[in-house]
Amino acid sequence: MTALQDLKYGQWFRGADVDGDGFITQQDVRMMSERYIAARNTAPDSATARQLTEGLDRFWTNVIAPMDQDGDGKIDLREMTEGFKRALTDPALYPQQIEPVTNCFFDLVDLNADGTIDQAEFQQMFDSVAAVPGEDCAAVFSALDRDGSGALDRTEFHQALTEFFYGNDPNAPANHLFGTVAG
Repeated sequence: MTALQDLKYGQWFRGADVDGDGFITQQDVRMMSERYIAARNTAPDSATARQLTEGLDRFWTNVIAPMDQDGDGKIDLREMTEGFKRALTDPALYPQQIEPVTNCFFDLVDLNADGTIDQAEFQQMFDSVAAVPGEDCAAVFSALDRDGSGALDRTEFHQALTEFFYGNDPNAPANHLFGTVAG
């Protein structure tokens, strides 16, 4: 793991610590899901909401909870960083580790269900849910829209998440996906 990955993971941690108590808990993961559902104006009992909630429950169970080294039910930044060091070693494992949750998020961010995420959708979701400032959203979106189409397709979205979680390139556009990473 590189210093850049430590910075990126720290930025992700701050966003995932929804209640701001310095830990990621199952409740934080559930609150994250609720924020996405509310920002999307999706009924909590809809199929989309259930799919996201189930996906994030699996994410908690399979990815985050195993990082809890002291068994207290909460993951601090050190535990999460060490957990990512152990788990996110091979981009070839992205389909098992991150892709299912990413697909759920893509579907939630694609507010008009046209199969792409435009800048307004991207900004609405990342600003309201992950507290990424609007000016950062615009710059990140522009950098992630690699084909210049004005929208992110599912492939570009997956490429961004792969780059964020596994990448070491200090100039990669996805480094700031969850907010500006000070380096």
